[in-house]
Amino acid sequence: MSAETDIDRGRSAFQEHRWTEAHERLRDADERGGLPAADLERLATAEILTGTGTTGLDTLTRAHEEYLVMGDVESAARCAGWMGMQLMFFGEQARAGGWFARGQRLVDEMAEPGAVQGLLLLPEGLGKLYGGDPAGALQDFSRVAEFGRRFHDKDLSALGLLGTGQALLMLGHPDKGLRMFDEVMVAVTAGELSAIPSGIIYCAVIGNCHLAFDLERALEWTAALDRWCSARPDMVSFSGQCQAHRAELFMLHGAWDEALMAAGAAQGLAVRGDPQALYGAYYQQGEVERLSGKLDDAEASYRQAARTGYEPQPGLALLWLARGNAQQAQAMIRRAADAADLATRRNMLPALVEIELAASDPEAARRGVQELEALARECPTSMVRAFAGQAVGALRLATGDAAAAMQPLREAWRLWLELGVPYEAARCRVLIGSACRALGDETSALMDFEAAQAELLELGAASAAAWAAALMREGISGAKGPLSPRETEVLRLVASGQGNRAIAAELYLSEKTVARHISNIFLKLGLSSRAAATRYAFEHGLAG
Repeated sequence: MSAETDIDRGRSAFQEHRWTEAHERLRDADERGGLPAADLERLATAEILTGTGTTGLDTLTRAHEEYLVMGDVESAARCAGWMGMQLMFFGEQARAGGWFARGQRLVDEMAEPGAVQGLLLLPEGLGKLYGGDPAGALQDFSRVAEFGRRFHDKDLSALGLLGTGQALLMLGHPDKGLRMFDEVMVAVTAGELSAIPSGIIYCAVIGNCHLAFDLERALEWTAALDRWCSARPDMVSFSGQCQAHRAELFMLHGAWDEALMAAGAAQGLAVRGDPQALYGAYYQQGEVERLSGKLDDAEASYRQAARTGYEPQPGLALLWLARGNAQQAQAMIRRAADAADLATRRNMLPALVEIELAASDPEAARRGVQELEALARECPTSMVRAFAGQAVGALRLATGDAAAAMQPLREAWRLWLELGVPYEAARCRVLIGSACRALGDETSALMDFEAAQAELLELGAASAAAWAAALMREGISGAKGPLSPRETEVLRLVASGQGNRAIAAELYLSEKTVARHISNIFLKLGLSSRAAATRYAFEHGLAG
């Protein structure tokens, strides 16, 4: 097969998103006699997308140099800009800065303005966005989008809109930012953009939807990203990030085994060529481990996440709370929230309120609740309203106003059920049970505690299930209950797995008397089997 045939087939495969074939055909043609600069760009893109990023950067460097030989300064500057962007994604900031500087020097030599000027504004906008100047970033990204429109560059227009939405979110305008994301996703899902900008936008939009507590949007766009990646099965870049986003959704919806599997897949893809997936992969793994009560494992996962340069918050602070160190958790969440941009701070507010209440600082908790309430008024998504209602109810309950706590807690519980977030729904129901108890309704309180504990046990949420069980025992120990002391002792031994003969021997009773006690237990509790009695004993804190 001739080099020309390989080039033609490589171009066709590239156009049809068959990245492995495009990589192989163009590489073979290159080895036989070299490639034109435009085909070197295609080869570099295919290499980056299939996980050979280092080779892809070398090829992109060659494309840049070939364009310079040809005198195509704008294309050479474009290659320099994308070199800088890729190096940023790989965490090589110094090299990235050098390529951006080279690209800008070439732009300064251009006789006429071009779209590449907008491309080279992107790192400046990103620097301001994550450097505490979202207002400056908004101006830069608006200029990027304008360059895209002016020169009919759809990739550039979309990246400018993405950055504009992120800046609006960080400036405290989530509703406007989310609408901007919807607009940019129209171009992505319509297939108007090239592969790398599409992947960048997909992953950034989903991450920001989670940041803004917009679970519905996050679910919709994660499903779209999953379809996009599935249609490109040989693509490594962005596939790891897709798995990390899937892990977060699985975790929220109570599918914790599936969440761990997705997090593991993300870690594997990160090693193969999608390093941007590492933080989410390890953070979500840590979240499942923390909620499951595997606190040492969770800490190890959070440490792995922290190696990417991002703080594993609020998970790490909640880990210290689960270990019983409310003061350390409080110091950690306060520092992290105070240092964060507005959007990230808001994402930490539910944890901040929980920790402040655990640390017995209701005034600090009240300030967090007020921030959540303001966010719910500004951007009333179901998840924001659920978190705000739960926080309001928890604060009122902690400050002695159980009657006023009931309505926001029940509304939050309803919202969690509608969203399909079982862990938060169960925690909310424990708070409702506590409010019922404070109002003197012990029967309803025990019903809520029992239902919440059953859900938490099914999820595998060990620490929260123990919390619900402890509250149940409080009620049972303070009331006579339906069983006599002897019946309670027999039930405890039944729950331990002992037969009638062993129970009789331990209690110095006849087997006939033991059988009568068990019959009375079944009758009083409305049970029909030893298995049901055992379950009742564990659920009500009566097991040994």
